[in-house]
Amino acid sequence: MKLAIFDCDGTLVDSQADICAAMDAAFAAAGLVAPERHATRRVVGLSLHEAMRQLHPQGEHAAHADLAQLYKDAFRARREAGAVAEPLYDGIAGLVEELAGQGWQLAVATGKSDRGLAHCLATHGLTRHFVSLQTADRHPSKPDPSMIEQCIADAGADRARTAMIGDTVYDIAMACNAGVTGFGVDWGYHETDELIEAGAAAVATSVAHLRDLLRGLE
Repeated sequence: MKLAIFDCDGTLVDSQADICAAMDAAFAAAGLVAPERHATRRVVGLSLHEAMRQLHPQGEHAAHADLAQLYKDAFRARREAGAVAEPLYDGIAGLVEELAGQGWQLAVATGKSDRGLAHCLATHGLTRHFVSLQTADRHPSKPDPSMIEQCIADAGADRARTAMIGDTVYDIAMACNAGVTGFGVDWGYHETDELIEAGAAAVATSVAHLRDLLRGLE
């Protein structure tokens, strides 16, 4: 069984504006200077607690937990106000539909919360295509392979025909740790050379290129 596991932020959807705005609000609510937006983009994909540890290294565990909750509160407030966009990257919807129609099993492994992922996929009408949705709510942070392992189990997939697709070194390292193929994409938040250095088998430069890379696993 073929399985394509997608990261969400920076791979399926361009959520950087929403993530950065929520991060700014979280740090402001904690009375801290917000990190540079480049720094925020660098931690996209990690669990919130790990992201806060990197963005506020001088803080203690409790401060990181507080910042994580403030971020969740800020993002939820933006969503309830109708301010969250999270647009799909061009061609992604078509790729998902095509792969599902070709007999691929599809999954998501993301640093988002269960609530955030469910809302994102439902907004774009894609939920029905995914057999496994794994989030930071129930797993250690990337690059721990736990999310991929659960996706494989849920899909009954062949590890040799499983690909993890993501835009960050955390995604690629997670793929390597799980013993599956890691494909990077160049439209997200980390650079191509970083993805290759992390162990990506290849880095897609377009959705069409990604489609071709996945065909190599068939």
